[in-house]
Amino acid sequence: MDLILWRHAEAEDGPDDHARRLTPKGFKQAERMGAWLDEHLPKNARVIVSPAVRAQQTAKHLARAQTTSEAIAPGAQAAAVLEACGWPHARGTIVVVGHQPALGSAAALALTGKAGRWALKKGAIWWLSAREGESAARVVAVLSPDLITRDS
Repeated sequence: MDLILWRHAEAEDGPDDHARRLTPKGFKQAERMGAWLDEHLPKNARVIVSPAVRAQQTAKHLARAQTTSEAIAPGAQAAAVLEACGWPHARGTIVVVGHQPALGSAAALALTGKAGRWALKKGAIWWLSAREGESAARVVAVLSPDLITRDS
């Protein structure tokens, strides 16, 4: 299974956490990362998205069918994020578009067995992979949108 943890892009501040929208910079971040992912993901990759507006707006830049899940909403726990996508036993590739600190903790949990305080930059991905029958996961890529050129 391949698991891509994609943190939502830069969002506006606001009193209603679920209603916060992407900034103009956030839209550019999401567009760049979405284009990169579209180029590198298998066509049958599944996408699970937090119901928060900023995550939904980020995910729209990925040309794939998407499922919204409360299990990865703001405030989610690392174990709930991994359970929502079936890590590490599901087959195929799954993209999770969500939030900090849950995504960083999920990366730590998947790689070390303990939920740590790892950080994902806004708009960035951690691409993890676990082979069937193996307990150890590996890092395939860590990428932030400011490292992607427009020609990539």
